[in-house]
Amino acid sequence: MNEEVPTIRDCFAMFALAGLLMRGNNKLIEIPEGAYEMADAMMEARNAKPEIGIKTVRKARNNAKNNINS
Repeated sequence: MNEEVPTIRDCFAMFALAGLLMRGNNKLIEIPEGAYEMADAMMEARNAKPEIGIKTVRKARNNAKNNINS
C-alpha cells in the first residue's frame, strides 16, 4: 500500500468540506474546490502573526496587570 499521510491542509479541507456539505444549497462540483480554498485561508491564518485574537488579548491583559502592579 502506498498511502500518503494527510497534511494539515488536507485536515483543514476535510473539516471545511463537512461544514460546506452541512450548509447545503451548494453545487456539488464547487464543494471540493471551496473546501481547499477555505483550507488555504486557514493555513494563512495559522501562519499569521497574532495581531488579533486570544493571544493578543491575553498579552494586552497581562501588560495591563503589570502596569497596575508596578
